[in-house]
Formats: sequence, C-alpha cells, structure tokens
Amino acid sequence: MNIVRLSITLMLLLALAGAHVAAPDWGSLDNDQQRILEQLKGRWNDMPAERRERLLKGVERWRKMGPEQRKHARENLRRWRRLPPEKRAKLRQRLKRFRSLKPEKRRLLREKIQRFRKLPAEKRQALKRRWKRMSPEQRQRARRRIMNKRPRARR
Repeated sequence: MNIVRLSITLMLLLALAGAHVAAPDWGSLDNDQQRILEQLKGRWNDMPAERRERLLKGVERWRKMGPEQRKHARENLRRWRRLPPEKRAKLRQRLKRFRSLKPEKRRLLREKIQRFRKLPAEKRQALKRRWKRMSPEQRQRARRRIMNKRPRARR
C-alpha cells in the first residue's frame, strides 16, 4: 500500500514539475524577442525564471500595442528611470500591496481611480491638497472608507 502511495505521489510530482516549463535562455528567444529585450542580453540567462517569464509576457503585450500605446509606454518607462530609488521602492511596495488585493477590490480601486481622473482639474487639485493636510491616521480612515464605499449608480 505504501509503495502505491509513493508511486502515485512521485508521478504527481513529476507531472507537476513537467507542467512548469522554465523560461527559455537567450539563445532560444526569437529574433523579435531578442531585439525588444536587447538591453538584457548579458544578464538574461542569470535572471530568475519568474522574471524572464514576466518579461516575455511584457514582450507579448508590447507586440500587441499600437504606435500610440507604445509611445505612452516609452514615456512611462523614461519617467520610471528618472525616479529616485526610494520612490521606486515605495511604488513597488504599493504595487505589491495592490496585487495582494482580491480581484473585486482591485476592480473597485481601478474604477475609483478612473472616476478621480475624470474629475475637473480644480476638483482633483482640491482633493490632493485636502489629502496632504490629513494626518496619517486620517488618511488611513479615509482609505478604509473609500475602499468600502460602493460606487454610486449613475443617473
């Protein structure tokens, strides 16, 4: 009986191990992928597989973008590179926190951000000023209130 269990366990582990294909090394990338990822050529094979997989997914998104989307992505990358390391670290933490939210919370947050962006500039500025004047405790309470509030139905 134990041999049967052991055999089944080993087969499952082998199947699971085979299901996760490691990210390809540099030489296995197609010409277009290598062109897009050119700056990473010297480091590619030393990167963790998860990072290479994420980058390859990014290449696929890049391929599907139109010229305007690519222009916008380049501008965002330039802005990112100009940020001080502390600001980048803070933004990475926020992204990590955002990704840890349940899908429904992420969707609600995206909707709220879109609603904020659609506000007139003077209203957005007033809200930003109000936010900056708040204490950390007030901000935390406001975050909780905002995240738990359902969007109003449009009339």
